[in-house]
Amino acid sequence: MQFLLPFVIIGFLIFYTFKRVMEYERLVVFLLGKYQTVKGPGIRVVFPIIQQMVRVNLQTVTMEVPSQDVITRDNVSVKVNAVIFLRVVDPQRAVLAVQDYLYSTSQVSQTTLRSVLGQSQLDDLLAKREDINAELQRIIDQQTEPWGVKVSAVEVKNVDLPQEMQRAIAKQAEAERERRAKVIHAEGEFQAAQRLADAANLISPNPVALQLRYLQSLVEIAAEKNSTTIFPIPIDILAPFMKGLGKKE
Repeated sequence: MQFLLPFVIIGFLIFYTFKRVMEYERLVVFLLGKYQTVKGPGIRVVFPIIQQMVRVNLQTVTMEVPSQDVITRDNVSVKVNAVIFLRVVDPQRAVLAVQDYLYSTSQVSQTTLRSVLGQSQLDDLLAKREDINAELQRIIDQQTEPWGVKVSAVEVKNVDLPQEMQRAIAKQAEAERERRAKVIHAEGEFQAAQRLADAANLISPNPVALQLRYLQSLVEIAAEKNSTTIFPIPIDILAPFMKGLGKKE
């Protein structure tokens, strides 16, 4: 048993001395409690007892901000949640400047989300999502920069509106669609009237063209399976009566 004791001690020292560091990791090393250096990927030597280490992951972290109750600038209560993409760019500051950078970033994100959206109107929150995301990213990144954390993107994910507001927005959208439909219909009537006036001006100088148009209208009216009875009267017969009526007036 005593013969195996040196081998156990050597194995213990090797296990706790040589550390494997992945490409996406960094080791923040302390010597007797004082910051010493940051070690990169590979097999690194960390002497037990006199040296301590903290592993820091440099991969991008996707963090979901819990749903927040927000009152917008126009006094509408909504529930909003978001997603944050962040990563550590300075392992030393991520370990020395803050106790838990993930928890701290989450808290900063929640307060910033309520603050920024509280200064925005509901229409801006629904229509100008990209501008709000950029503003959130700028503010949160500015606050996390002293911790060595880079916030690369912030995306507002869901905006839950009250049922009353959803009905109001639906009525507004319906009224807007009806308004556009009436405008389009009016524009169509205007264009049709213009075309009819142009056609009348084109046909009126030529009586034959007017007669042909009259006959074409009769053909369209006397379609198949139509019970309408038509008695065509030549316009020339009515012309004297029209002239006499005009003289009397």
